[in-house]
Amino acid sequence: MKMTIGEIASAINAKTDGISEKSLKEETSGVCFDSRKLKEGQLFIPLAGEHDGHDFIESAIKNGAKATLWASDKVDRLPLAIPALVVDDPLAAFQQLSRYYLTKINPRVIAVTGSNGKTTTKDMIAAILASTFHVTKTYDNFNNEIGVPYTILQMEPNTEFLVVEMGMDRPGQLDFLSKLVQPDVAIVTMIGEAHIEFFGTRGKIADAKMEITHGLKEDGLFIYDGDEPLLVERAKNLTMAKTTFGRKSTNDIYATETHDSQYVTSFKVNLWPEMDFKIPLMGDYNVNNALAAIAVGQVFRIHPSLIEKRLTQFDLTKNRTEWLVGKNGEKILSDVYNSNPTAAKEVLAAFQETPTDGRRIVVLGDMLELGDQSKQMHASLAASIDPSQISQVYLVGEDMRALYDRLKPVFAPENLHHYAANELDQLSTDLAGQLKAGDEVMLKASHGLHLENVVAKLVAAGTD
Repeated sequence: MKMTIGEIASAINAKTDGISEKSLKEETSGVCFDSRKLKEGQLFIPLAGEHDGHDFIESAIKNGAKATLWASDKVDRLPLAIPALVVDDPLAAFQQLSRYYLTKINPRVIAVTGSNGKTTTKDMIAAILASTFHVTKTYDNFNNEIGVPYTILQMEPNTEFLVVEMGMDRPGQLDFLSKLVQPDVAIVTMIGEAHIEFFGTRGKIADAKMEITHGLKEDGLFIYDGDEPLLVERAKNLTMAKTTFGRKSTNDIYATETHDSQYVTSFKVNLWPEMDFKIPLMGDYNVNNALAAIAVGQVFRIHPSLIEKRLTQFDLTKNRTEWLVGKNGEKILSDVYNSNPTAAKEVLAAFQETPTDGRRIVVLGDMLELGDQSKQMHASLAASIDPSQISQVYLVGEDMRALYDRLKPVFAPENLHHYAANELDQLSTDLAGQLKAGDEVMLKASHGLHLENVVAKLVAAGTD
């Protein structure tokens, strides 16, 4: 994002009292809301969170901030070293600026949400479109009211497609994000139990996911899992064009002849039955994500051979079914960005099918935001853990104790372990002392458990 300070001020209706005409003509090179990561020439966005961003203005100035937004109720602390654009609410102004910039660049917008698979689907879509167009996609997990505007403002002026991931943990969130980006294509990958604590039922989760269509352009397209009755029922009310994907032949796009291996999943598609598609991921469940991406490629007339090629080599966001090598030579399946019962069961099923010369070891952390049914849902994972395939189980967190109790009758005490959420250092030490070349270890948990820290210690001396 390159805009003059004056253009930014005009876009967000900011007060510019005391700012010289010369300063208003100076150009910013981007935006940043973390003063520690700010780069020379950027606009600082002081947001309120655990800490007030206004308290870090000196750090931002030291790191080269060109200008800053500034809350009107804090003008008694107005910085003098750089231009300060005064607004009522810096977050709202940040969002307004992103909308202005999106309109200015005017790319096609692809919006993706879902209980599982939205990040993988986003990565696949971006790879397919990048075969032909200039594409910007959501970085990492920047998928909320802060992350989506930030993604927009990272676009280069030549961006033709913006592929934006949208997360959700409460009603109304996707309504806001969808209306902010006004997508040309909106996608729901699937409906699971994620955040059921706040919604109560899968039906209400589906209602909230459908909010992604609230900003969908009238001539836009809704792509969704046609095997999910909750989505099929709700999609009937949409006047926009629709495309379904799934496994049943009643879908517009469906997979046939799927084959899952440790590092690659292959399948065929009804549209081009002679072609073999491969994705560099284990797990049959990832085929649906690929089908949604293929649907986008088809809409924008990407040649099937390019779709096939890009799916084979797309870049996957870190910590999502990512194979690594540990310091003892063990293979590590890191899937620690997030977790819910559906996702955990799918990964467990795929992991237990992987070939190995050693042992398979599972590390599972709490799945958060499951509400009153949380302990029951944790315990339900027991049916997906086969003692003849899994040698040891390590469980982390208070709710995982329910699974621990359920597994006691089928695992010897020395092969079943439980740790509190604050005992990750001990878990890392115990695992490092246990693992050896030929073993495979799978780690999965909600991000709030921070099992990525365990993964980092296991691979500290390894390679990926």
